[in-house]
This record gives sequence, C-alpha cells and structure tokens, in this order.
Amino acid sequence: RKPFVGLCLYLLLERCSNKRDEIMADQGKAESSMEHGGADNQNIQELVNQLYHFRDHYFENHGVEDAWRKQQDVAQEMEKVIQQLVKHEGCSKNKAQYLLLKGKALNVTVDYSPKAEEALAKAVKLDPTLVEAWNQLGEVYWKKGQVVDAKTCFSGALKHCKNKVSLRNLSMVLRQLRDQGEDYSKNVFESVNQAKQAVQMDIKDGTSWYILGNAYLSLFFVTKQNPKISQQALNAYGQAEKVDKTASSNPDLHLNRATLLKYEEDFQGALEGFSHAAALDPAWEEPPLRERQLLDFLDRLTALVTSKGKVKAKKLQHLQSSLRPADLGPCGDGRYQTPKGEKIPLELQPLSALKPGMNAAVVVLGKVVFSLTTEERVPFTFGLLDSEGSCYAVMVYNMAESWGVLIGDSVAIPEPNMKQHHIQHKGKSFSFSSIRVETPLSLVVNKKVPGPNSQAVAVVAYKPQSE
Repeated sequence: RKPFVGLCLYLLLERCSNKRDEIMADQGKAESSMEHGGADNQNIQELVNQLYHFRDHYFENHGVEDAWRKQQDVAQEMEKVIQQLVKHEGCSKNKAQYLLLKGKALNVTVDYSPKAEEALAKAVKLDPTLVEAWNQLGEVYWKKGQVVDAKTCFSGALKHCKNKVSLRNLSMVLRQLRDQGEDYSKNVFESVNQAKQAVQMDIKDGTSWYILGNAYLSLFFVTKQNPKISQQALNAYGQAEKVDKTASSNPDLHLNRATLLKYEEDFQGALEGFSHAAALDPAWEEPPLRERQLLDFLDRLTALVTSKGKVKAKKLQHLQSSLRPADLGPCGDGRYQTPKGEKIPLELQPLSALKPGMNAAVVVLGKVVFSLTTEERVPFTFGLLDSEGSCYAVMVYNMAESWGVLIGDSVAIPEPNMKQHHIQHKGKSFSFSSIRVETPLSLVVNKKVPGPNSQAVAVVAYKPQSE
C-alpha cells in the first residue's frame, strides 16, 4: 500500500500481531472447543502455541546478530507444524477448530498467505463464534491490504467477545481509513479509545501499550501538536518495554518512537532508535534508510552552519550591515501578541545571548544565508546570520509546500525557542545551535508576517506491516 501523501509527512509503520499468550479471547469457550475436538486438536494447539512462542520470543534464545535469520527460522518451524497438521487432518472432530489452527500456523510469517485466508474463512463460516479465527482472518486481510475487510473482522470478533487483540487491531485499522473518505480526526479519537480499552484489559501487555503509543502519536498531529500528547506517546512506548520484555525486540516500536524523537529534534535518540530497529530486522530497508537520511541531513546542516552557508566574506559583511530595526516589522513596534493574546514589547538580542528553551519577550533578527530541505520536506531549515556574525539553524514546521525563504531575506523570530545540539553516532559528531519555529506565521519575513496560505498542518501516515 502506498502511504498517504501530505504536505508534511511523518511515516510510521504498524504490524498486526496476535501473540501466542494473547490469542484466547474467551478461554472458557476455547477449552470447550478443545473438549469437543479431542486430544488431536489439543496437541495441534500446543504445536501452534510453540510456533508463536518461537517467533515472539526469538531474541530470548538468539542474539541480535542472528536477526537476519529470524524470518527464515520462523518459516522452517512453520513447515514442521504444517506437516504435523496434515497428519491430523482427517482425525479432527472439530473441523472449524482445526481450520483455525491451520490458518493460524500459516499466518505466522510476515507475508500474506492465500492458504491461511482460505482456512480461516472456512473456519468462521463453520463456526462464526470463533473469536480467534476472526482476529486471525483480520490480520490476513491487513497483510493483503484490504483494510476495510480487516475492520469488519475485528469488529465482528468484538460482537462475540470483548478482547484486547480485536480492540488494539481495530485501533490500528481505524487510522488506516483515511483513503476511504471517513472523518480522520474522529477515527483517531476512536482509535485512542480502542487502544486504551485494550491496555485496561491487560496492563502488562506490551503490544497493547505500543499500539496505544501509535494512537497517541496520530492524536498529536490532529490536535494542534499538543506536547502533552507527544509525551503520552513516549510514555506508552516506554511502558511497553517496561511491562513486556519482548516489546524491546519489536523493531517497529524503535522506528516509530525514533520518528517522533526526530520530530521533537532529539536527533541523538532518533539515530539510536533507527539503528536499533535496523539491527533487530536487518532485512527491513526502512530503518537504515532513515538513519542514513538523518545522518546526511545533520552532516550537511553542520557544514552549512559552520561555513555560514559558504557565503563569501564580503557578502557576509554586506548582509550583516544591511540589517535595520525596520526589518523587525510588527515585532519592533510593540504590536507583537503572545500566544495568549497579550501585546508586549520585545527586546532585540543577538543569537549568542539566547538561552536554551523559550526566550520570552525577546526577538532575534538576521539574514538568510542558506536553506536546506529533507526527503520528508519537514522541517524547512535555513541558516540565520545576525549582526554579530553568529549563524544558527532555524527549523520551521507546519509550512505549506510552496512556502520558503530566500538567501538575503531578513527574518525576525519572536520569543525564539533555542536548542543546543551535541550528537555522536557511529564515529560522527555534530554540534550546532538551532531555533524551532512551529509555524511560518510566527515569523516576520522582509518586514511582513507570512500569509495564512504559508501554513499547512503536518500529518502522520501509517504503512501497514505484518507479523
């Protein structure tokens, strides 16, 4: 499936997962099925349980250096179980339960399996009350890219029995329905609700906590990027690792958390997250790609800040000397309004006087000496040179694709939010200072505030994965 393309794109990955110890939505009903199915189904159930335990706890018995073998090893274990299943095919008294176990075994790998779909579809047709069969079939449709059908399966399972697997998978599906023309904000709020219910059913389930983190991250982008919500996402990711040691082996968790950390300009944490995700799943191209892209961005940015955009000394002097108080525009005449609507005077200060964090009642002024964009187009980054010759990076978020500044433009930034970066990763070091700007509407460019068309809300897109 192609990811949703927005003006400001943050692509996250999610996998639909039914872990071995989470599969019984209704243990009493499952045990009853076993009684009617006899010892054969019970033996098969144990084999399938062992197969999923092998997959979900792989790194408890293997080092990270063996990560490249995981999918191959899981596929081999699956083939062994399928061979045993074939031997019992004519002996099972409960055909629906047998088909469920067969479909589940075939569904253990990352790839869509037509045979799994066939077996599970027959299972729910024979016994529509098999909650686990509905969940497994929903996962199959998820892998196949049929998100609406996946939603039908998870919703149908919940009609028979409330269970954490259906709840959290429905949370994921709801965030995939943007292309179907539904109210996306409404879907995201409902997604958070479903994920919360899944966590409440089992607070020690790391997968449910992880999916709640992803739900909060989507909510962060549809609710004006409230930092409290981004912290809730990070807390949920952290809780997933705390309560469930297998969550630490989930490459998706590390990649998605790293994506959020990158947006929050915690570049050190982002690089470490991308790197760890790559180590856990060497065959997955996305984590090392993002790691390389971020390293390349930091490398180019540091070089441009250090060289002041590689602008020649004579032109630098001209840019510095051409700065005038009039360039402050509405930031220099007492008309500046704080986010609370208060009009306050701003004190012009050099970049070197800024302190880390928000600098209240302060304005900085400079000339643009370079601009830099990323593959995701966010943030729009440029270099700001002030009258003293200091050069800081300025990172602007939530801007329209058509918006930008040109070399030589004057830019005033009221109440700048400054951060000092010191990053070390795989033998590389980066040190620079930056100012974060949440919207171009906060700037004054060439004495004027940019128009409303300069802003576009950032979005987060989800790409379905499977395991």
